[in-house]
Amino acid sequence: MTSAILFTTLPSPVGELTLAANSEGICGIYFSDHANLPKGFASWVRDDGVRFAGARKWLRSYFAGTTPPENPPLVFAHGTDFQKSVWRALQQIPRGETRTYTDIARRIGREKAVRAVGAAIGRNPLSMLVPCHRVIGSNGSLTGFAGGLDRKRWLLAHEGVACHRAA
Repeated sequence: MTSAILFTTLPSPVGELTLAANSEGICGIYFSDHANLPKGFASWVRDDGVRFAGARKWLRSYFAGTTPPENPPLVFAHGTDFQKSVWRALQQIPRGETRTYTDIARRIGREKAVRAVGAAIGRNPLSMLVPCHRVIGSNGSLTGFAGGLDRKRWLLAHEGVACHRAA
């Protein structure tokens, strides 16, 4: 059963964010020029109500540089089992730390699937709450990010991570 997708927007230091939710919880956070927007984006229904209160609070705390409260209920509404395993692994990367694509592939027990891991990370629907920006190249360089490398660099610097040049 597919439930309706509702959305709201939130201004942030990295530009306006679109937050999406279904009846089970938050299922998307997207940048204004986000790569890989989900199918059906144009049919989402605006809802500026309380269903987004937890995500707003988390994001405001994150951008203020304070420890965000517990994550609001998150839902991987779409994605393959493989993608979801990658996204769950991303949730284990602590703030202020990075991992490589190879690290994530090893973490999910698919060491030879580094490229597939990269593709799954590029499809992460929950930017910042599922911190794909914390994944870097094996040489320490910044690599792809659906919100753009400038945002990735900003998010990492905001968390106190020294950034290298883009690959």
